[in-house]
Amino acid sequence: MSMLREFLTTAEVADYLRLKERKVYDLVRQGQIPCSRATGKLLFPRQHIDMWVLSHLEGDQALRSPLPLIVAGSQDPLLEWAVRESGSDLASLCHGSGDGLRRLMEGKAMLAGIHLLNFESGRYNEPAALGLGGVRDLIVLHWAKRQQGLLVAPGNPLGIQTLSDVSRQKATLAHRQPDAGAAQLLRCLLQRSAIEPSTLNWAANVSLSEDDLALSIAQGEADVGLGVEAAARRQHLHFIPLIEESFDLVMHRRSYFEPAVQALISFTRQERFIQRAGALQGYNVSGLGEVLYNA
Repeated sequence: MSMLREFLTTAEVADYLRLKERKVYDLVRQGQIPCSRATGKLLFPRQHIDMWVLSHLEGDQALRSPLPLIVAGSQDPLLEWAVRESGSDLASLCHGSGDGLRRLMEGKAMLAGIHLLNFESGRYNEPAALGLGGVRDLIVLHWAKRQQGLLVAPGNPLGIQTLSDVSRQKATLAHRQPDAGAAQLLRCLLQRSAIEPSTLNWAANVSLSEDDLALSIAQGEADVGLGVEAAARRQHLHFIPLIEESFDLVMHRRSYFEPAVQALISFTRQERFIQRAGALQGYNVSGLGEVLYNA
């Protein structure tokens, strides 16, 4: 779980982009390139640099073909259910927030569901921080506030309440792929708790979705993992809330007016949808549909 492969130094990003280091510093000063100062020096998230490059494609190459009716990105139980029940004809292809953004920018998805935390600002899903500041027709639409926390076996047999308990107990920790929103949040929470990732007992296999992570705990393959409350409830697990996060939908402006997207949004205004959000638990959908960003 080393962070070294996920972040580039100034010299490495200059070489990666075939720019001079001075130009990279200029881009940082102008706020045009995504970077982090969380460790006291400039570090550049590789996946966000890739997104930044894609967002500056000459002539919007990624937008020339019709977009497929696909919702990519992070798995969300409420969104997954709404896509099925709304009659939108959208299909789900959920392999994490980072994967969803890449598919969106490459013209391989119509929507991407994301929950990516900016370490420095403490805010979620900021286009500039994700390397998307140069996209001229980007919309970020709020979906829901979700409870993120620790999933453990029923009855919480190890008495886990915090990440520090996970470290002390040497509990087996289920984990997501590196560019998933939950993985980024976990790195941030470990850093805030001064826990070195290399000291933890990581599960042997990566969980590729919220449900996979919850199931690994239900089946005894791991003792604990970071995930959403709705996934915990579906597997009848004990849930320890840690943070409320924003889960949002990212799309190109033209996609918002497509019949598929309009069908999904219209469905969320029905009482049936509100009841389902309450039944799943861990959701606040009072702001659903609010436009958070419109380039």
